[in-house]
Amino acid sequence: MVLAPMLIEASLWLAATVPFARHWWSMKKWNKIQLEYPENPKQETDNCVILLPVWNEAMIIEGKLNDLSKQFAAPYHLMVIDSNSTDETVSLCNEWIKNNSNAFSSFQLIEMPVRLGKTTAVAKAIEQIRTAGKFEFICMTDADAILSPKAINRLLGWFSDRTIGAVGALPRRIGTRSEEESHRKTFDALRIAESKADSTPFLEGSCMIWRTELVSPSDLNIIANADDAQIATSVRLQGLRSIVDESVWFEDMAPPTLKGQRRQKIRRGQGLQRLLISKRSRFFDKKLGVFSTILRREAYFHVISPLLYGGFVIAAFTRWITIAIAGYPTGSLSTIHNVFTVLELISILAWMNGRFGLKIPYLSPFDTVYSGSEILLLSLAKSSRGQSLHMWEQHVDTRIALADCNDLN
Repeated sequence: MVLAPMLIEASLWLAATVPFARHWWSMKKWNKIQLEYPENPKQETDNCVILLPVWNEAMIIEGKLNDLSKQFAAPYHLMVIDSNSTDETVSLCNEWIKNNSNAFSSFQLIEMPVRLGKTTAVAKAIEQIRTAGKFEFICMTDADAILSPKAINRLLGWFSDRTIGAVGALPRRIGTRSEEESHRKTFDALRIAESKADSTPFLEGSCMIWRTELVSPSDLNIIANADDAQIATSVRLQGLRSIVDESVWFEDMAPPTLKGQRRQKIRRGQGLQRLLISKRSRFFDKKLGVFSTILRREAYFHVISPLLYGGFVIAAFTRWITIAIAGYPTGSLSTIHNVFTVLELISILAWMNGRFGLKIPYLSPFDTVYSGSEILLLSLAKSSRGQSLHMWEQHVDTRIALADCNDLN
């Protein structure tokens, strides 16, 4: 009687876990590939516009503009799109530009009449930029991101390679909790390896650049978030590569509480799930080469594996309930049961490692996989109930902390 739940439990765990091991093995091979930065790269700032989406960023907007103005020897063009802020973001932005008239080659502020979410704002800005026809490249950055020195120039240099369509930086999170740090390291390693193999579908909107011609407003699902990943994926589907430059970074502030970080990851998870599901017709597209494999596997990790791990938990409970009813197994079944018990205990400890940052050794990377699967299950649950997270509530505590940092600087 207890054998059936055991078989189901083992099958679900293996089906969820083996693809991760396979991708990890692929990453080891991909990391041997060298991404060669172009020789004598062109860094023509006049062909690039900085796109800065904002909403209620009064506490940090002046610090952000100061940071951008220090990025380059020659000024860039700046477009700010405001999603109907209810604070002093717009007036502070205009005042800063008035007092620093030489900071940018040109400045444009678009004010949305109502707040419709960041992706809608980005789509509107892209439409305006493409219609104007002045800029070959769009550099998007977030108000809460501080860029590494000369980050934009370095990223622009990649476009001397005509196969590159989009390139982004890696995050350095200030105030990251230990459990989040493990997750970030895993995710960064994933993006670096995928970039070397072909392309990564996941870039960070805090600092990324793409060729203007490759992304149109219609490429973005405006009722979903993860606009940055949508752009990166769209670029690759247009035939050019989307990569990260591991030498370029940005700093932002992680939510200081476990609740805040979970809320942030659930929102991000839902956006990535929607993106990957929407591209399912390209999972076996031979024209995409290795990227079709990356896209297919990422969809499995973000959608299928969490469901399988959820089934694994249910099967484990069912096995224990069966034992409670039918009695403790004997003979070889007893040995198998003990093995399963150890596996479950390790799984629980690994999940607690990732969930609460317990720092129990030798459990990585399972802690990231298990805790991440929980987040993705919650994202799927919210989507199944028709709850869209593209209209997110701002993490005010991170803005306060960043404002304090700006004051110190």
